[in-house]
Amino acid sequence: MDYSAKIIESWNVNAEKWITTINNEEIESRKLVTNKAIIDAVMEYHPESIIDIGCGEGWLARELQKKGLSVFGIDGVKSLIKNATDKGGEHYAVCGYKDVVAGKLPVKKLFNAAVINFALIDKEEAEELINYLPAILQQNGLLFIQTLHPLFVEGDYVTGWKEGSWNGMKQNFTMPYNWFFRTIEDWIRLFSGAGFYLEILKEPIHPLTLKPASVIFILRLKSFNSLL
Repeated sequence: MDYSAKIIESWNVNAEKWITTINNEEIESRKLVTNKAIIDAVMEYHPESIIDIGCGEGWLARELQKKGLSVFGIDGVKSLIKNATDKGGEHYAVCGYKDVVAGKLPVKKLFNAAVINFALIDKEEAEELINYLPAILQQNGLLFIQTLHPLFVEGDYVTGWKEGSWNGMKQNFTMPYNWFFRTIEDWIRLFSGAGFYLEILKEPIHPLTLKPASVIFILRLKSFNSLL
């Protein structure tokens, strides 16, 4: 099965429902915990320029812009980028992960940082993207990644494909897709192999369940000197 194609197809079909979901703040964990968590994580370092990869309809990019950062957002779903542009101006472009890896990023510059917020779903595309990111980051550049915490994952704690669903969503989402889960160990191995080291790992706590709502990796690109 072509999991990658199914993921993209699902997001194209459900884009308008996702926009409504974000506009109405219908995901409790995002509203109470994870949105603020990723903003705070980035702002602790206050990078001058940052690229929001898999930005969706652009909410995070807009929030970081309000705080004075130079932000550019990309996503492979055209309708999401159109919505982002309508709300936030010409700071976005349609650009999928394969496009980034192929050197087709429309902005020809190096960024101080990159942020990927709940947008690493596939296996090969995610791996290729992470390995390519040093090419678009300045020396000692930062990478912020927020993803599902392992405590929220049903089944065995083993890296591999998991069956997805849209359960709990208020909008009538269709076409659930499989997504690729990694253990913390395998995430760190992927980052290290791409030339990043872990500065800090954060586990934002849900105020009602008192359990981690997500995991945030704050990574820094290894400098040449550190490799000597």
